[in-house]
Amino acid sequence: MHRCYESWVSTNLGRPMEFLWFGWSGYPVVMFPTSQGRFFQYEDMGVVARLAEKVDAGFLQLVCVDSVDAESWYNTSVDPALRGRRHEQYDAYLRHELLPYIGRRAGHDTVGTFGCSFGAYHAANFAARHPDVVSKAVCFSGIYDVHRFVDGYWDDIDYFNSPASFIPHMDAAWTTRLARIAWVIATGEYDSLVEDNRTFAGVLDAKGIPNHTEIWPGVFGHDWPFWNDAVVRLL
Repeated sequence: MHRCYESWVSTNLGRPMEFLWFGWSGYPVVMFPTSQGRFFQYEDMGVVARLAEKVDAGFLQLVCVDSVDAESWYNTSVDPALRGRRHEQYDAYLRHELLPYIGRRAGHDTVGTFGCSFGAYHAANFAARHPDVVSKAVCFSGIYDVHRFVDGYWDDIDYFNSPASFIPHMDAAWTTRLARIAWVIATGEYDSLVEDNRTFAGVLDAKGIPNHTEIWPGVFGHDWPFWNDAVVRLL
């Protein structure tokens, strides 16, 4: 499999941001790691290997990005107001630095987003904020509301980075744009976050946004064996 490590100092974040690129042709997918995870997580946990056939055949290119979760939503050492602001800088890095690079290199106008657990939050949030550049969002066992990370604080930055909060209030024009995204929401029925996923699917349904939602019966679902089994079918 074609594999390439890359890094540059982000102007929006003021620090190096690393990523791995797998593949040579096909639809590019931005792969967000789980909470506070690193860019090599999906390789280490076997997700990349499970997608190797699609990658080698030129159907998919995987862009496994780094996170700044430990500096944003999970950074309990700073004022809650600063957590959302740091995430907003991360969003700017993705949209204005990484996505133009992916577009030039992959030769595609849009990307997919993918994530498990807190990575699903990133996949959903980035897709909902930027439907001009995202055409598919695959979210496994996710969180979609950031209220739990801000200790009672709330401002416009937090609101517009909490898809379960802002999507219900989108106007018809914006909702139409989100309806063009192929949404996939999936987890097991015994996942501790199953209601978060049902609720988010319900948010999409209520706005008339088509989505493919799977609640896998009889299983926990919030772990790598379940995600690895589902990714080949749903991505």
